[in-house]
Amino acid sequence: MPGKACVIGAGPNGLAAAIVLAQAGLHVEVLEAQAQPGGAARTMDLTLPGFKHDFGSAVYPLGAGSPFFSSLPLNGHGLEWIHSPAALAHPLDDGTAVMLERSLDQTSASLGIDGKAWTQLMQPFVKHWKEFAPQILGPVSFLPRNPLLMAHFGMLALQSAHSLARRFRDQRTRALFAGLAAHSFLSLDEPLSAAFGILLAVPAHAVGWPIPRGGAQSITNALCGVLATFSSKVSVSSPVQNLAVLKNNDLTLCDLTPRQLLKVGEQSLSDSYKRQLASYRYGAAVFKVDYALNAPIPWKAAECSRAATVHLGGSFEQIAESEKAVRSGQHPDRPFVLLAQPSLFDSSRAPAGKYIAWAYCHVPNGSRVDMLQKLEDQIERFAPGFRDCILARRVFSPADLESMDANLVGGDIGGGLMDLRNFLFRPTRRHYATSAPDVYICSSSTPPGGGVHGMCGYHAAKMALTRLKRN
Repeated sequence: MPGKACVIGAGPNGLAAAIVLAQAGLHVEVLEAQAQPGGAARTMDLTLPGFKHDFGSAVYPLGAGSPFFSSLPLNGHGLEWIHSPAALAHPLDDGTAVMLERSLDQTSASLGIDGKAWTQLMQPFVKHWKEFAPQILGPVSFLPRNPLLMAHFGMLALQSAHSLARRFRDQRTRALFAGLAAHSFLSLDEPLSAAFGILLAVPAHAVGWPIPRGGAQSITNALCGVLATFSSKVSVSSPVQNLAVLKNNDLTLCDLTPRQLLKVGEQSLSDSYKRQLASYRYGAAVFKVDYALNAPIPWKAAECSRAATVHLGGSFEQIAESEKAVRSGQHPDRPFVLLAQPSLFDSSRAPAGKYIAWAYCHVPNGSRVDMLQKLEDQIERFAPGFRDCILARRVFSPADLESMDANLVGGDIGGGLMDLRNFLFRPTRRHYATSAPDVYICSSSTPPGGGVHGMCGYHAAKMALTRLKRN
């Protein structure tokens, strides 16, 4: 299929879309506004020389489990996944930690009286991961390929985390599930919050929660390497101000959220479609800090050093209170903190004998409140002496994040609120299509939503190619 295509944005979804188009034989150019490709999947010197920090995402359960990424020779272009011994640690105030092990059996055994309930909840999806992953990482479908499996998931996913957690009798298990569900940025008493708890636990057992050697940039570089084999290129420092300048292309795919698409598509999109984009709702934001450290984090629970990812928030009730506050536009005194410590498992990330850490907490969209002390107080709660390890830090407010990646609107790292309406009609009923027949949207504001998996770009490109063939 001869023709020309342009992709705006060199994040994982934009690069995935570009690869699909190039595989179909189109000549593809990718235009990236920033000087470095990757969007939120970039690795940068954010503190001191030699300390390699991930600007956005850091740990990749859905990257390792992505059906599209798995189909590409990314390892041949330098991508190497590193698995920490445990996927996740969740420390508690008694000085112990509840662990999400890579093995479902080991996790269930460690959960004691809740082991059987954990297995019953997760095993159907772990066992059928290769069938399950393409369906949960695809467009919303009312005719799933495995209707029984998806009907079972649907009945669970539509629940709130609060409701689903009633299956567990031990507060430790409930705390573990709360931390997983809090990735939804929803209040834990809202529908769909349970889905995130399941969708993060299942890949931990099926494919792991790996980090890429060298940082997030390794994923971007590998995708760029695959794209280059089709003689397609990524042009950096090339912002697009108006879609009209790209009218000579057969297809234009936009790795942009609705707000950016409105700006560049003012002359190309219908008034009714623009009104729909303008009503799109963004979710809560993050307040993020990157650390250069002179020692490993001194966890009270030694088990925390077995995991690249640590959830800090205490009990189910404490995490639920924090997330409810954020959804109400408030700033919690004890925020739920997500922390990554990749240099424990990848020595290339810091100078010899030094370490890095990456941490964020949830805040209302567009927040201007300095959460540094509260965030670090939560780390100190479970790792006394943490502040003594800090050589340097780089603080990112929501506005700072958006200034470095325009898709992070108001500090929203998920491409939009993930409530039921946005889940079904993301960003509109058209999903990837727009009112212009040659323009598509392929960002995390389309199904299946946020996360580094490339599936938004994959599905958008597949739809665009199907419609192009019809014309």
